[in-house]
Amino acid sequence: MIQFGIKDIIDILLVAIFLYETYRLMRKTGATTIFLGVLAFISIWLLVSKILQMRLIGGILDKFIDVGLILLIVVFQREIRHFLQRLGSSKGVKALAKLFKPRKNNNVEDDISYIMPIVMATINMSKRKEGALIAIQQIVPLDLFIETGEEINATVSARLIENIFFKNSPLHDGATIIAGKKIKAAGCVLPVSQQLDIPKRYGLRHRSALGLAEQTDAKIIVVSEETGKISLAHNGQLYTSISAEELQKMLISNE
Repeated sequence: MIQFGIKDIIDILLVAIFLYETYRLMRKTGATTIFLGVLAFISIWLLVSKILQMRLIGGILDKFIDVGLILLIVVFQREIRHFLQRLGSSKGVKALAKLFKPRKNNNVEDDISYIMPIVMATINMSKRKEGALIAIQQIVPLDLFIETGEEINATVSARLIENIFFKNSPLHDGATIIAGKKIKAAGCVLPVSQQLDIPKRYGLRHRSALGLAEQTDAKIIVVSEETGKISLAHNGQLYTSISAEELQKMLISNE
């Protein structure tokens, strides 16, 4: 007689949650059909090999399963990397990281003093309809993306940010990355989101902001060159047409 307990219910729930989250990830990257195909193959393997116990066809499918993990890594290497980066930037992991982060005695006002120059520069560029892309590092390091640009390592100031994104500036097309209250680099290259449901009215800046927000916990500001509207990408979400007050609150927030 088959025994079915609480541990089995938890096991089924965990598998269901894992499959659902994997499906959501694959849907965003356009690999849904491949995922469903793999799921169908595994279902057939379980039916033939484990339930019906057909030795010949089961043995053949077992060989495919043995090398299947390697094949899945090759086929889904981008999606697996994306999943692990999202896991590392999740709220639970970030909260755990804060426990091991050395505490400082600085006031809260000192910690967020660099936010206001960013907000002021964003407002001024929005009024002039100057396109801008500013990434602010949180817990996940952005060193890999900093290396793609020109090193600056300067104190955050509204005038410097505005000069970087001035239309005749050689660095205005890339992203400016701020980390540790410093402007680390400008003209940086960010990953472009592969989501298929992004509205066509959003250009490369918005797609790059969302791409970095999908892979890290950074907060990325976008100023549209066409409309002057301000957007913010964070935790895989793009918040569009936000006000200066909303931008300030979102940058100060720890969420």
